[in-house]
Amino acid sequence: MFPLAWTLLALSIWTCGSGQTFFQETVKTLYPKLRGSETLECDCADFSCDSVYWFRSVFNSDEVEFIGKCTNAERVYYGNVAKTRLTLNKKGSSSFMLRISKLTEADSGIYSCVLKNRTNDEMWKSGTLLLPGVTPPTEPPAIKPPPPVKPGCRCVNTKPRQAPDGCGSLVLWPLVGLISALAFALLCVLYYFSRLPKKCRHHFVKQRLVK
Repeated sequence: MFPLAWTLLALSIWTCGSGQTFFQETVKTLYPKLRGSETLECDCADFSCDSVYWFRSVFNSDEVEFIGKCTNAERVYYGNVAKTRLTLNKKGSSSFMLRISKLTEADSGIYSCVLKNRTNDEMWKSGTLLLPGVTPPTEPPAIKPPPPVKPGCRCVNTKPRQAPDGCGSLVLWPLVGLISALAFALLCVLYYFSRLPKKCRHHFVKQRLVK
């Protein structure tokens, strides 16, 4: 960051009066090509402009260079600069412009403008850092957020659960064995009663009836 105190000192030299000063420090950066041109704009916005002062804070130095002054009547006064490459003019009714042509690395620096109205109030506008011939830094790729997950419906499985393979036989064979054993026992009882004499069978039935 360039020492802004030097710039404010230059402002006190080139502007006079007892009005208020409004200061803006935000600086944007431009990377123009060498031998190209760049146009900087100083917008009055809601400030009643009467004139504009242009300055340059020399890159990597404490030096502050006065570029020139332009009035509402389009009267231009230049400092000790190359007038063939730096041009001051007015744009419309509420804006001033500084055009720099045939840019070189020596033109690097922060270019700032100061607006002044008839009551000597001053407004320091946001400066612009020019870096001719410098490659702009590569910005990291933007990371896209994952798509939102839509709530899904909970499906109910209506199919009856099936026994795992081999489990049916484990239940079936013991049941078959139990039925076979009961049938065999019944056959044995029937066979036993069929072998008894009729008299014994009649006596056995009679005893059961008496009981």
